[in-house]
Parts: sequence; C-alpha cells; structure tokens
Amino acid sequence: MTTAPIVSVRDLHKIYGKAGQKQYEALKGINFDVQPGEFVGIMGASGSGKTTLLNILATLDSPTSGDVEINQQSLTSLKGNQIADFRAKQVGFIFQDFNLLENLTNYENIALPLSLQNVARKKIQPEVMRVAKQLDIEAILEKYPTEISGGQKQRIAAARALVAHPAILFGDEPTGALDSNSARDLLEMLTSVNSEQQVPVLLVTHDPFSASYCQRILFIKDGKIGQELKRAGQTRQQFYQAILDALGTFD
Repeated sequence: MTTAPIVSVRDLHKIYGKAGQKQYEALKGINFDVQPGEFVGIMGASGSGKTTLLNILATLDSPTSGDVEINQQSLTSLKGNQIADFRAKQVGFIFQDFNLLENLTNYENIALPLSLQNVARKKIQPEVMRVAKQLDIEAILEKYPTEISGGQKQRIAAARALVAHPAILFGDEPTGALDSNSARDLLEMLTSVNSEQQVPVLLVTHDPFSASYCQRILFIKDGKIGQELKRAGQTRQQFYQAILDALGTFD
C-alpha cells in the first residue's frame, strides 16, 4: 500500500501583475512531493521564488495556476474562511522574526492557535503543557516574550506551531535571527520533533548549515527546481559539504 504524500505540488505557476501590463513570473511550473515524516529543505538565492513558494504552501498566497495538496486536501478548492480554518488546523509555521505577541505571556502565545479555534480552556492547557515539555520551555511559560532570549522565543514560536498537531511544519529562515548556538539548538529540536513524532518539516533557508539537518534539499532558481540533493546515509557534516559543492555548481 502506497502512502499518500503530505504535500503534493503540481505544475505550480505564480505570475504577478495584470494581463496587458508588465508581469513577473515568480514560479514556472514547480513539481515535488513531501512524504510523511520527511525533513525537506528548499534553498535558493533572494528572488529565486522560494518565499513565494512557501507562502503558497502555507496558504498565505494563491497560485496563478497549478495545484497544491496538503494532507490530500487541494488548496485551490478552499474559499474564504475555509482557508483560515485549514491553515489553523493543518499548518504549523515558524517565522524568522518569531511573530510573538508581546502583550501575551509565552503560555498565551502558544495557546493562541487553539483559542482562535474556540477550543475549550480545559482542553488547551494539556496541549500547551505537552509541547512545552517536549521543547523544555515549561519554566518560562508565565514570562513575556520581552523577558526571554532569542533562542527561547523561537522555541515558544515552535511550540505555538506544533500545539494544534499540524500535518506539516513550515520554517521560513527560522534561524535567521539567532546566534549560532541558538540556531543549532533549534535545528536539533526540529530534527527531534521530525524523527520522534514523525512531523514532516519543510525548511526554507539560504544557509547551508541549516540545510544540512534536512534529509533532502530542493534547489530553486528563477522559479524552477533545478537540482535535488539527498542525504542518503551521509553524516550531517558530509551532507553540509555536499550542499556547499552543489551551491558552487548550481546554475
């Protein structure tokens, strides 16, 4: 029995600008799948299309043509409030700049996705404590984001992304605002969540070190996927070198 992909992207195009005016084609027929339990990276230079692709996958933007399925649900068939509901229940998102609400405690920030779904308070608490224990942030739940470090903020953001049991976790340069130790800590945490809980992760990054934690890398340039690199039994250090070599020859 073949397991269905968690993410399936088919002939995805995105064109900015109106017909008859100057247009820019950001995505030019993207095709790929993310399988259950995979940790996939997308790499590309600024302007390559990787952020546009991630925004479409995360339902923050819509394609001009083509289709995206997440957990066997076609995103192009969703309308209005259905999109927001789908995003809240199926997609976890970790941003580069944390996107925490500073007037809420860390506990309240983590609980927010469930609160917005009108989940009962007595059901929210065990879910928040579950992810807080997993990410070792129980001691800072009653603090505010302004009272904790960047690395701790990103763990709170990761807990918020995981609290609703998403079908997939997206990361948009999640280590970009972190020092090297905090970045390593976050990447190891994502690896643990991926391997132990089988939560698929799709990480958009320009950083070879971050990408070396993935199982597979898709290189995107000028709106197309031009190369794929698989870790396939290599150590992380060996894969890091392979990524560097690929970046040096990718055209």
